[in-house]
Amino acid sequence: MKNEKTVISPADNQKGIDNHKKAAAHHEQAAKSHHEAAKQHESGDHEKASEATVKAHGHHALAGEHQREDVKQHAMNK
Repeated sequence: MKNEKTVISPADNQKGIDNHKKAAAHHEQAAKSHHEAAKQHESGDHEKASEATVKAHGHHALAGEHQREDVKQHAMNK
């Protein structure tokens, strides 16, 4: 087993940091939208619940894109 650290350029490191932060922000927004959808369902406003659900799905998709970009970078740096 290797104990060597992988050397990553500062630019690639920053890309990774940015992708993690962007993915996290989208996950947080997705969670907020899911909570809003549940609240709207509880109050009987299913149209607003549907809108919040679609918004949550969009944020989930965007988070996934940032995660995929980060995984690509990790694979390239191995």
